[in-house]
Amino acid sequence: MNCAAPMSLAELESAITLVPDFPQPGILFRDMSPLLAEHFSATVQALQALLTPEQWNGIDALVGIESRGFLLAAGLAQALGKGVIMVRKPGKLPPPVFRQRYALEYGEDTLEMNATVSPRRVLLIDDVLATGGTLGATEALCLQAGHDISGAVVLINLAALNNYQCQGNAPLSLWTY
Repeated sequence: MNCAAPMSLAELESAITLVPDFPQPGILFRDMSPLLAEHFSATVQALQALLTPEQWNGIDALVGIESRGFLLAAGLAQALGKGVIMVRKPGKLPPPVFRQRYALEYGEDTLEMNATVSPRRVLLIDDVLATGGTLGATEALCLQAGHDISGAVVLINLAALNNYQCQGNAPLSLWTY
């Protein structure tokens, strides 16, 4: 049994490593690998605290976006007794799937979601919100599937790169840069 005091957001944030010029020059990459390796449970608890118990009661499943969104959604689902719905890159899920193309900085990509999952009340979960393309595509997939979207939660919102709104509301995040 762990009786340690909960970690502050500042303590958790200090576990995120800053990597300059990755994946290309001029980018300051925030590597959350150490955070998840050393403080996964505390990170899940911090994400859970972004919503009230009443808000969590209105959610049936968490939509985890490939790939680190899977980890966060699974941790939250386990802690809260919720289901997980995966959004994956093309060809990773068996048919039938819903498919959504979206714009990248230089080109396009596609995401897929299983088409046999019955409509649920869902919350979108991802690690980083940069331009909003991935979350926007996931939102469109959820609407195709008939899900009722409660909102979106991310660890890090790079707000200077986006003005993304999920169902008219800004995503909740632990850290905004």
